[in-house]
Amino acid sequence: MNLLSSIDATELPVTALDGDEFWYKDAIIYQLHVKAFADSNNDGIGDFAGLTEKLGYLQDLGVTALWLLPFYPSPGRDDGYDIADYGAINPDFGTMKDFRRFIVEAKRRGLRVITELVVNHTSDQHDWFKRARRSDPKSSARNWYVWSDTDQKYAGTRIIFTDTEKSNWTWDPEAGQFYWHRFFSHQPDLNFDNPRVVSALVQVMKRWLDTGVDGFRLDAIPYLCERAGTNNENLPETHAVIRTLRAELDAYAKGKVLLAEANQWPEDVQEYFGRGDECQMAYHFPLMPRIYMAIAQEDRFPITDILRQTPDIPGNCQWALFLRNHDELTLEMVTDVERDYLWSTYANDPRARINVGIRRRLAPLMDNDRRKIELMNSLLLSFPGTPIIYYGDEIGMGDNIYLGDRNGVRTPMQWTPDRNGGFSRADPARLYAPTIMDPVYGYESVNVEAQSRSLSSLLSATKRLISVRKSTLAFGRGTMTFIRPVNRSVLAYVRQYQDEVILCVANLSRSAQATELDLS
Repeated sequence: MNLLSSIDATELPVTALDGDEFWYKDAIIYQLHVKAFADSNNDGIGDFAGLTEKLGYLQDLGVTALWLLPFYPSPGRDDGYDIADYGAINPDFGTMKDFRRFIVEAKRRGLRVITELVVNHTSDQHDWFKRARRSDPKSSARNWYVWSDTDQKYAGTRIIFTDTEKSNWTWDPEAGQFYWHRFFSHQPDLNFDNPRVVSALVQVMKRWLDTGVDGFRLDAIPYLCERAGTNNENLPETHAVIRTLRAELDAYAKGKVLLAEANQWPEDVQEYFGRGDECQMAYHFPLMPRIYMAIAQEDRFPITDILRQTPDIPGNCQWALFLRNHDELTLEMVTDVERDYLWSTYANDPRARINVGIRRRLAPLMDNDRRKIELMNSLLLSFPGTPIIYYGDEIGMGDNIYLGDRNGVRTPMQWTPDRNGGFSRADPARLYAPTIMDPVYGYESVNVEAQSRSLSSLLSATKRLISVRKSTLAFGRGTMTFIRPVNRSVLAYVRQYQDEVILCVANLSRSAQATELDLS
């Protein structure tokens, strides 16, 4: 009899997660949506109890941190990013007790938890906004959001969702004024010139730190403050707010991390590290589309070029890398010519396009070519930065471009070939989104159970890549030096940390290539 299986799981030792303040440099982050992962009560929506049951799988996969998409009460018009209450759990996903149990179990398995702190805006259903719109225009309650008597203010500011929004201002008949929003019109922007707003968000942060979370992804932070005559992005006042949040975080809880979501060029994003006193991590948005470009062109130049332009960052900071996530594969950080090329290569069907991006998962983007998928994952796990794996990509899940918005890449996790892919026992019509059922990517052919039994499956290959990544600190903390062989289809680079030197060679071409490497 296996001794471990006879021990009650609740008696397993708590893994020591304290001690290393730079844990995020060596982390492998797994991004998931609670509603999409596992449904324990068969109502068709994933929940914290279901997620807790699946933690063994995530530990076995080898990831070390979980990034949870918003799980707060919300009207759900922007998949939870329209928050109606920062301090509670969406009842669809369970209770605060379920959340606390999840945190305890995650920590026991050595998994850290990063949650969302959507700072830029709330839902128009949030109590703060309801109070603001019915309060006197001169009152402090009204001042929690950004108001104007005219919609011509801040005229030089770009509109982000060009396919749905015509203006950054929306008229509110109850308030008798326009309110400012950088995203959807049902997401009014908070007013960060009001110190009460900043202190309210600090209290929100402390509340979740008290439950045991290890960090926060700061959503859409380039847009916090507004000033006339500017483009209202990356303003000095915005950086001052972030420094305040970081100082409060460090004073309240050591070893916790802020992850900046700033879809900007590297020289702008580096500002969000400050002097090591703003966010410890930030996404490297411009690198991601160029990895796809390099594979399509069988040429290393797009990758070497953007990494050459990437500035040095403070020693306590780290880039966060990803291939795919819950949003579209954004093409904001490429030229118009490059965008057209990527669209024609990866999104020939116009339905696969949204905003300035592509709403597809990794496997369909790679035409389900196993070698290409593994190549992409090997680059993700060996480049300088912390890799983020999107749920389901480890088994090569597909997408459904016929679902609205970006929901096609947010379908239920595929666990087994059984009903609903093992995600839920609910009537299939009750699921929050239909499972993928096509013959190539459907749950009967792509699922965790089948791939767990095969050493040659994509899941097993992904586990091996992750274990290689974890075998050394060089990938998370080391330097990167390109070797430039004559053959541009070959991407070769050296990762070095202290006296450990690792040579990585990737063939970006679909055929075998010969090359010489100068390792002098």
